Amino acid sequence: MSSPVALTTTYHTDTYPAISPTSPALTQFGETILITGGGSGIGFEITRSFAKASASRIIIVGRRDASLEESVVKLRNEFKTTEFITCQGDIGSDDSITFLWEFLYSQNIFVHVLVLNTAYVSESEYSPGVDILSLDKATLAQSAKFVKQVLSPAGQQLNQLNLIGVSTAAIHESCTSYARRNGAAKLFGKSGFKWDSFALPADFSVWAASPEAYRLHGRYVWPHWDVNELRADSDIQKQLQGKGVHESRSRRIAYFR
Repeated sequence: MSSPVALTTTYHTDTYPAISPTSPALTQFGETILITGGGSGIGFEITRSFAKASASRIIIVGRRDASLEESVVKLRNEFKTTEFITCQGDIGSDDSITFLWEFLYSQNIFVHVLVLNTAYVSESEYSPGVDILSLDKATLAQSAKFVKQVLSPAGQQLNQLNLIGVSTAAIHESCTSYARRNGAAKLFGKSGFKWDSFALPADFSVWAASPEAYRLHGRYVWPHWDVNELRADSDIQKQLQGKGVHESRSRRIAYFR
């Protein structure tokens, strides 16, 4: 989808070399990645991109066991050196979120990168006066569990964790939530909009979890923006450090898709 915020001269709709997950500079070797909604759609492509970046372990969370198992079979056939773990759960349920992190603790698993790729939708989602704060429920709960992991290794600093939130361009339009944009995609299909390649946000996620993206921590960004310009242009850096770009309340980097 097109971006109403043109921060860089170059505007991407597909992946490109600077965010390639096979780049040695973006390696995720030795890292454990947890991706909510990682079994289908863009989430599945994000999972593939972290596997391409040699992530040691990827945990995929989703609501449907059958869909998760089908996806993980494909992933294990394609990526032989990455361990894939599936966890069925509803990210809108406090009990489910608690169970997930207790399970990880029981398995002695420490998560280095959390990708929030799903949203909690309240029953009043399509009603006037929807409580937008309720849509942040899952994000805040997952974030708190992530940064307060009991198994944090000795010397592990909070700023060494990477939390990536996937949001929606719809917040700049007449609708407010991921669900409405996602619903539009299902309703109209590929013919209804000019869609970007799934590889763009997927590979951008890997780049966002790398040291190259440190200047963007705490910022909302668009995967369409050229990362070389983001890093090199002093004027852009000033804008990013100012109030011209939306700041995130509870995540390291969030981007719109």
